[in-house]
Amino acid sequence: MEKKRLTIIPAVYLVLTKNRKILLARRHNTGFRDGDYSLPAGHVEENETLKRAMIREAKEEIGIQIKTKDLTLIHILHRKDENRIDFFFKTKKWKNTPKIMEPNKCNGLNWFNINNTPKNTIPQVKQAIKKITKKEPYSEYGW
Repeated sequence: MEKKRLTIIPAVYLVLTKNRKILLARRHNTGFRDGDYSLPAGHVEENETLKRAMIREAKEEIGIQIKTKDLTLIHILHRKDENRIDFFFKTKKWKNTPKIMEPNKCNGLNWFNINNTPKNTIPQVKQAIKKITKKEPYSEYGW
């Protein structure tokens, strides 16, 4: 009997920090964890690299421009739910001031202390942020 191969759903997350603060967006009207905070993020589209997806999502969600060379992969999170793999990137360089570009999906964009994110931060994102602050490149959630 042939084994069934795992199908993975990849997503990218952007970690923007300044002065020990991290940028988080409050989800709104999406049908998933509305009212909770997350990082700017999105799914990888067909025929798109992880970095290109991150650049696209950053522009679509918070209106900033990032160059491929300025993105660094800092954490990978393997989530059991729906077989997801989340890739967390950081950059220290970007153009434009982050702002809400999709008010139909986001109703808050704020800088928070990286060691004290809001209680209503999505749990797996909160876990990833903690691991990132400890410079741990990989974690698992929901197993």
